[in-house]
Amino acid sequence: MAKILRKCFPANVLEMISNILGDTDQGLTGSEIHRLLLQAKIEDSTQEGAMLAKRKNLFNSLANNQNKLKCSNHILNFIGHALAPSRYVDKPEEFERLRNAVNQQLAFVGYELKEDGQYRVIEPASTISDVQIKVDNLKQELEKRNAHSEVFKYCKAELLQNNYFHAVLEANKGLFQKIRELSGLQTDGNTLIEQVFSSNPILIINNYQSSSEKNEHNGFCNLLKGLCSMFRNPTAHEPKVDWEITEQDALEILGIISYCYRRLDNAQKIR
Repeated sequence: MAKILRKCFPANVLEMISNILGDTDQGLTGSEIHRLLLQAKIEDSTQEGAMLAKRKNLFNSLANNQNKLKCSNHILNFIGHALAPSRYVDKPEEFERLRNAVNQQLAFVGYELKEDGQYRVIEPASTISDVQIKVDNLKQELEKRNAHSEVFKYCKAELLQNNYFHAVLEANKGLFQKIRELSGLQTDGNTLIEQVFSSNPILIINNYQSSSEKNEHNGFCNLLKGLCSMFRNPTAHEPKVDWEITEQDALEILGIISYCYRRLDNAQKIR
């Protein structure tokens, strides 16, 4: 019986899967990728001495194999080996995170990797856009981090149309609007922060009695000033398209904004 040749992956799907599984912080290690490629009968294209990221080496290996065989059989085998349930017995959340992210890409070619590690053929999801994938990934990661509800307002397709910059920018604007609402002031930027959280504050985030409490309050004030300087002032002078913010950058920045929202939830107005 002839072996079924699985349809080839578009280059962008192959690249996204390589980015997921070869991610520097949350993907497979270099040695794991090498071993799994061999198990899937794919030649490791990593060149000795070449300074390429894991994800790029993985993409090259998968793309070369697909170009040679004119099918994605070995690529599907590699993904199956990489996401074999037995490898994640002690880390089920990691398994689900990677499986969900990979399945969003497999949807383009009509496959889904099930919980048991087997594939299911599905209707190709041609209506899913890269932007929506960004939105879903960002929301999923923020949910895992128990981010403040206000932050999720800025995980929108229109904000992520170009990059994550706009989501971060709008979330930061929302944070300053929250401070205006709580304080009753209408100023903006560092002027607003100085007026609200100065040595004669309008809002306090603790009892503001002991030296430690005042130091904490001042630290929060400086944190807000940092957000203002980093994500408000530069936008007036630099083209947004030149400021690249990755998903990891966005998650970490939104995490800081989420923390600020939580402190404001318990803030007291004293004058």
